[in-house]
Amino acid sequence: MSQKRTFKDWLIATRPWSFPASAMPVLVTLGYLFWKGMEVDWTIGVFTILNVVLFHAAGNTWSDYKDYKSGVDREDTVGGLSIVSGQFAPEEIKRLSLGLFAVAVAGGLALVWFTGITTLYFGLAGALLTVCYPWLKYHALGDVDIFLTYSVIPMLGTSFVATGAVELDVLLLCVPVGLITVGILHSNNTRDIEQDKRAGIRTFAMCVGGRVSAVLFCLEMTVPFVWIIAGIILGYFPYWSALSLVAVVPAVKNAMQAFRYNREGMSALVGVDEKTAQLQLAFSVLMFVSFITAALW
Repeated sequence: MSQKRTFKDWLIATRPWSFPASAMPVLVTLGYLFWKGMEVDWTIGVFTILNVVLFHAAGNTWSDYKDYKSGVDREDTVGGLSIVSGQFAPEEIKRLSLGLFAVAVAGGLALVWFTGITTLYFGLAGALLTVCYPWLKYHALGDVDIFLTYSVIPMLGTSFVATGAVELDVLLLCVPVGLITVGILHSNNTRDIEQDKRAGIRTFAMCVGGRVSAVLFCLEMTVPFVWIIAGIILGYFPYWSALSLVAVVPAVKNAMQAFRYNREGMSALVGVDEKTAQLQLAFSVLMFVSFITAALW
């Protein structure tokens, strides 16, 4: 395929709208550590965000390639259309993914050099889960993979690279941030239940059914805010964290759209994954600002 493409074409193929799912857990963790009075290496923190996003881009393109090769993505599939639309050949997406992985691995090794061998363990765990994600998704474990890859691992890993110690307290942030991130995948898989059945794979959404999946998605949109309120009351988060409750407005809108699944089916969930990624961005930025404000106030 000799079609000439721009940088924008290649960027779109990585699905950049989803990058808040990987960048925001790191950002929120940095803010939380700063609020806790720890000495944060912000240069390392920013580099970590960039490297995690590279891994995410590699994972997105790898997933698209595997979905195409497995027959999951076809011409009538919603999303992930870089290959089935004919814009890119499968091997081009595969090479793009491997190239992004190579750059991300190089960046990860640089982090290991500057921060210590413990970083390598977090990096290997994240890379393994990223590579295995398609297989795990096909066997109803995609939600677990995403929660670990874009919540637990980056938050614990960030605490180490930014402060020199693994701070288990950051796990308190895994629930609100992680559930919203899982919601991105869950809404996608709920929308694609029929197409995934046709492809012969088995996602978690298929296991529980469309109606239950819609309810679970609503919980993924609301529990994070209940968690933050409880954390403020119990003293785990500063009062300024209430600022993040502003994001409950788009969260409720997403939940209400998901409830339409019972009446409208798949069409009701078109675009919800992107809206949930935007929610993740808004919620996490507000959390970060609240931690920084509380630390400086």
